[in-house]
Amino acid sequence: MSIDDELWSAIGDPTRREMLDLLLAAGGGTATSLSERLPVTRQAVAKHLAVLERIGLVHATVAGRERIYTVDEEQLARAVAQLSTVRDAWDGRLQRIKRMAEAIQAASIQKARKR
Repeated sequence: MSIDDELWSAIGDPTRREMLDLLLAAGGGTATSLSERLPVTRQAVAKHLAVLERIGLVHATVAGRERIYTVDEEQLARAVAQLSTVRDAWDGRLQRIKRMAEAIQAASIQKARKR
């Protein structure tokens, strides 16, 4: 599985992550309802929503003059799967580093005992 840099760039922003959390908890929301719960303006929320919509993490439905945004759970699951792949790769790297450090330490102890 390859990593989608555009997806991770969008999720990398703390405000957008908080927006996704709020949308998931509420089952959806508008730029206005989100701006009431975030420390940013409605215009900033609208720009963040546009980024999330462009990459497919949220979808909007028009209801009168408002757009109601909901999280695309399939796309979010794809992001989580990618994160798991990255986690597994780093776990493997860290285990190799740990084994190397332990081997160096054991060799150092062995060398000190021979003196």
